[in-house]
Amino acid sequence: MSSNIIVVGCGRVGSQLASMLSENKHNVCVIDKDPASFSSLGRFFNGSVVQGVGFDEDTLIRAGVETADCVCAVTQRDNANLMVAEVAKRLFHVPHVICRLYNPSHERAYEQLGLDYVCGTTLVAEDMFVKVSSGRGSRIGTFGDFEIMKFSIDLRSNNLETVPVSQLEKAHDIKIVAFSRADGRLSSVPSSKSVLHHGDSVLVCVRHSEISHFDRWIQA
Repeated sequence: MSSNIIVVGCGRVGSQLASMLSENKHNVCVIDKDPASFSSLGRFFNGSVVQGVGFDEDTLIRAGVETADCVCAVTQRDNANLMVAEVAKRLFHVPHVICRLYNPSHERAYEQLGLDYVCGTTLVAEDMFVKVSSGRGSRIGTFGDFEIMKFSIDLRSNNLETVPVSQLEKAHDIKIVAFSRADGRLSSVPSSKSVLHHGDSVLVCVRHSEISHFDRWIQA
């Protein structure tokens, strides 16, 4: 199914990601403040480009953010990527926002903000492509009919402050492998009496067929 996707940053990773998405029939718009960078997209790229700063509201509107299904922030600066993500999520309510993260020490902050991200310097475009294709949450691995996922859990959108692990597992036929508190003070393998709080990071084993039903628990 074709999606409307904005890629902010047209460096090596951004141009590769945009080309991959375009080849897979998505509607892609690339934003970069340097118009010369668009030459790296190659002759087979059939999307559009917008010159400008990626976290500028007018620039994002020109790129089609109001109807975007996903925004990928892949500039070479963590602060810029974070600003793009916040504008896309908070002002334009884009359903899926993904950031490139350079500094691993910022990883916990990104998790607490509920941001989907790719950390590292290799295979970033491929990892980002998988996230765009498969939806929110960080995929750790695939085992037959199951996915191992890591994400911050959203309870407030479900009108809850806490939820028992056993209740969540039973309702969705999943297994919560481990969790850590949002404040970082506790990490644990859950027991039958464990309770999750809003914003906790969880490591979950879930069937492919259940991911769309489970999506409402993933912090956006």
